[in-house]
Amino acid sequence: MAVGSSAGWVGLYLMTLAKISHYSAGLNPPESELARMNALRCGQVRAADEEAIRRLAIPSATLMENAGRGAAELLFSLGIHGRAVICCGKGNNGGDGFVIARHLHLLGVKTLILFCARPDELKGDALTNYRIVERMALPMKPALDADGSALDLRLDLATAQWIVDALVGTGLAGPLRDPLAGIIEQINSSGSRVLAVDIPSGLNGDTGQPMGPTVRADHTATFLALKAGFLAPGAAAWTGKVHLLGIGAPCLVPQ
Repeated sequence: MAVGSSAGWVGLYLMTLAKISHYSAGLNPPESELARMNALRCGQVRAADEEAIRRLAIPSATLMENAGRGAAELLFSLGIHGRAVICCGKGNNGGDGFVIARHLHLLGVKTLILFCARPDELKGDALTNYRIVERMALPMKPALDADGSALDLRLDLATAQWIVDALVGTGLAGPLRDPLAGIIEQINSSGSRVLAVDIPSGLNGDTGQPMGPTVRADHTATFLALKAGFLAPGAAAWTGKVHLLGIGAPCLVPQ
């Protein structure tokens, strides 16, 4: 069955859904050959996103919308009766966070966005979703002062039932420094439950090792495929329970 035909795309998408359903219970990925066969390096996952955009003409904004909505619905299913504080960075991970905040708000959840960047640093889909939550007048506070240093966020973080870590994603190349390092320290010391978006900020998705200051999550909502590093010994201490979520596209890994 050739990929490129209607039946081929359906078959490939069903294979993607089968992998997703294997981990739908939110269990830490088992140390098994099946898990290792399905896991991808971060570069492969980013390439699969790009293939979906290029070959299937799925807009990148649609993929971000699907990812954010799925993460919001996951958090809602995990149980939330208090406030969710969503920590958003400047990249696509932060864009996912803005989508999550919007969908949680529509589900009746009290939300607060802590914006951990400057508006002029945003671009593309992240900027689009920032403008949406801004126009919806969702509660949002800057996490940085005029000099770019982290503000004292301890009260907002400690009084949250859930913190959503949407600071940085799989594109991180080295250790996080201030101001994000200081924000991560405040998240980890808050005592609140944490949901990481795609990957805990600061974690190397290929090795499963922290590259520096790293968010300790109770749950991680990861997209399209398991990251190879999630299977590494000790990675679960950072990811918590991993939930593999679809984004409305088959996993197209370039050969």
